[in-house]
Amino acid sequence: MSRLRFSISMSVDGYAAGPDQSLEDPLGKRGMELHEWVLSLRSFKAAHGLEGGVEDPVDDRFGEAWNTNTGAFIMGRNMFGPVRGPWESSEPWRGWWGEDPPYHTPVFVLTHYAHEPIEMQGGTTFHFVTDGIESALERARAAAGDRDVSIGGGASTVRQYLRAGLVDEMLLHVSPVLLGAGERLFDDLGGGPEGFECVELVSSPRVAHYTFVRS
Repeated sequence: MSRLRFSISMSVDGYAAGPDQSLEDPLGKRGMELHEWVLSLRSFKAAHGLEGGVEDPVDDRFGEAWNTNTGAFIMGRNMFGPVRGPWESSEPWRGWWGEDPPYHTPVFVLTHYAHEPIEMQGGTTFHFVTDGIESALERARAAAGDRDVSIGGGASTVRQYLRAGLVDEMLLHVSPVLLGAGERLFDDLGGGPEGFECVELVSSPRVAHYTFVRS
């Protein structure tokens, strides 16, 4: 069976997103600061047609880890977009990422409101799941085959799968940032996620990378 894992950047004080998500601030106020370590990489800039950037083999490895061997993604409704309540029919939302999202696999979006699948360019299709996290995981594993399933975010969705004891691996990228507010990754878990072992800790001047696996 494929593993369920996630790769997420967070602040030193435990926040995976800033407050007040909006069209202008998809990750909340100051949320982009958590991702400066990957945004500054030469490899990231080159992939987006930009020049310059930092070369760092450690950060490069973890910058690519979010979709390595991934056959399907799961994400929450808030990660998919800022629309709340019933879906708008006049101006349908198709995600933050334009017509060619970076996933290139099936993506299963947790929601309370039914929606037809949205097929995008590059192999990404958004499927909308209304019957819970276990159903989303079952469908994602069927789509992924022998590859892994990755939780694409956000923090609330990660916590749901942690509470259910379904996560096999966590990649935590801790940026030297103090947000002071926003959405904390490990809130409401009864003292934190249990049953994990840290099997790797490496760092660069920009971020510390922790790999935890279920023991």
